[in-house]
Amino acid sequence: MDGEIAEEERGQPKKRTQKRNRKEFAPFGNYRSYYGYRVGQELDEDPRLKVLKKEWFEGKDCLDVGCNIGLVAIYIAKKFCCRSILGIDIDSNRIEDAYWNLRKTVRMQSAGKSHSKTCQSGPEERPDDDAQNLSMSKYGETGKSTKNQCLSEKRDLDEIVSFRKENFVLARADAHESYDTILCLSVTKWIHLNWGDEGLITLFSKIWRLLRQGGILILEPQPWRSYEQNRLVSETTAANYDKIMYPPEIFQDILLDKIGFRTVEDLTSGLSGTKAGFNRPVLAFRK
Repeated sequence: MDGEIAEEERGQPKKRTQKRNRKEFAPFGNYRSYYGYRVGQELDEDPRLKVLKKEWFEGKDCLDVGCNIGLVAIYIAKKFCCRSILGIDIDSNRIEDAYWNLRKTVRMQSAGKSHSKTCQSGPEERPDDDAQNLSMSKYGETGKSTKNQCLSEKRDLDEIVSFRKENFVLARADAHESYDTILCLSVTKWIHLNWGDEGLITLFSKIWRLLRQGGILILEPQPWRSYEQNRLVSETTAANYDKIMYPPEIFQDILLDKIGFRTVEDLTSGLSGTKAGFNRPVLAFRK
C-alpha cells in the first residue's frame, strides 16, 4: 500500500506538468477544459449567460465565434429557443468535442421525455474528462428543466445546433450567410495575438457584414493584462504583441466609429459570481 501511495505521489507532479503542457499547446485559446476552468463547482451557471436577453435569440439565427466545445451554443439553443445556432472553431478537435456534447445532450433530452430521472445519471463519459463533464452540468446538460427553457418539441436539438471547423479571420464569407445575433466571447485576444491589428479589424468587419440590420454582437474582450500573460505562447503571438496599436480599451470606439455599429449596451454590471481571473466586460452592440 505504501508503495502504491508513493507511486501516486511521484505521479502527481507528472500529471500537473502534462496539464501545463496541454495548456501551453493552445496558441488559439483552444483549451479543451476551458469551461472547467471558467465555471467551477461553486457556480450553478455561467454568469455571462444570465445577462443575455431572450429577445436576442428567440426565433433568431445565431453564430458563436470560437465556440470551443460547444456548451454555450447548446445552452442558448435550449434556453432561448433560437431558430438556429452555428458554432465555429479553429480547432477540429474542439468541434469533435462539441458534436459529442450535442449528441450527449440529445440523448439525455430524449431520456428525459420518457423518464425525467434518467437524465440526472447521464450517459457514458469520456476518459480524463472531469472538467468537461462538470462544466456540462453548469450549462443545463443534466436535463433539469427551467422556467425559461422552451425548446420546441417539434424540432430536435441537433436540428437547431451545428458546428463547423473554420478560421473565422481567414475564411471567405458566404454571400448568402447572415445572422441576427453573433457571440464573440473571450476570443478577441487570441485573434489579436495571432493576426495582429489587421486580424482584429477583419474580425469586427466580418461580423458586421454577417449581421442583419438591427442584429446584435455580444462581445467579451479580454483585458490587456491577459495579453501580457499569453504573449509568449508562440513566436507569432510574441511578435504580434509588440506591434499591437489597438488595445482592448478602444474596441468600443472602433466598433462604433470605424466599423459602423449604432449603439452599445454594457451588460457587465449584471454579472455576479464571476470566477477569479475572468472579470471581463460583456457588451452588446447593435447594427
